[in-house]
Amino acid sequence: MKIVNGYRRDKILRSSFNALAEQTFGGLNFENWYQNGFWGDNYDPHSIVIDGRVVANVSVNRCDLVIGGERKKILQLGTVMTDPAYRGRGLGRAIMEAIEPMLAGADGVYLFGNDGVVDYYPKFGFRPGIEKAYRKTLSQRGARTAEQVRMDGADGWAKLSAAMEKSTFREGCPMVGNPELIFFYVSQFLQDAVWYIPELDAWVVAEQEAGELTVHNIFADADITVDDVVRAFGDLDAVALGFAPDDAEGWEVSEYREEDCNFFVRGKAFDEFEALGLRIPSLAHA
Repeated sequence: MKIVNGYRRDKILRSSFNALAEQTFGGLNFENWYQNGFWGDNYDPHSIVIDGRVVANVSVNRCDLVIGGERKKILQLGTVMTDPAYRGRGLGRAIMEAIEPMLAGADGVYLFGNDGVVDYYPKFGFRPGIEKAYRKTLSQRGARTAEQVRMDGADGWAKLSAAMEKSTFREGCPMVGNPELIFFYVSQFLQDAVWYIPELDAWVVAEQEAGELTVHNIFADADITVDDVVRAFGDLDAVALGFAPDDAEGWEVSEYREEDCNFFVRGKAFDEFEALGLRIPSLAHA
């Protein structure tokens, strides 16, 4: 038994990792992400390999956040999984102990776990964290000027990447230095959720359902507001944010919760995070 990491270019181990992810998470696969060039150094699986197969894993993802105006070194743990044939042998604990020096060197660490692990992660110094949700009821009517841009090829990816690089849009707790994680979503699950607003020269990742707009990301100039962006989507009854706004005035604020999904944190950075009423950006979940 050995713990390996940094193996994304090893086709055999990468395929084994993907097979275990598909088995554990109902079809989750990182191959397209890799083949499209988005799997970089920020996402690093730490896996136990037995007889050439990945049988257990904890991935460490670098997800730095700007908290209180200061960039913090933040790590996220994700893709935690063990082959059913190897469960009950302490493999997950072995990986957690192996990566502890890395976690100890960060300003903060977070993860999301289901209801079955609420007693597990506190053993490694984690505590339940608090995120805030931001929503606004609207009565907006008008023409939609936002133009949908499909993210199914290199042209769209290049344009969005350029917009991300030059963006100075202000939000409460942006993720920085990890554009590949955003592309994990927009190149696969959210191919139809990217929009360009010509009059603002703004790019937006947003989903609309039953009159409610959920805005995940905005890439634009600093003087553009969320309200400016929302107006470009025409008829709306409500808007919810997948991030904390730079200015919370006018927003309905509540504690953010998802069913069978628990937020765990450790590190001083998350004391300030909670005091400021922030949330992990919705596309910063690995």
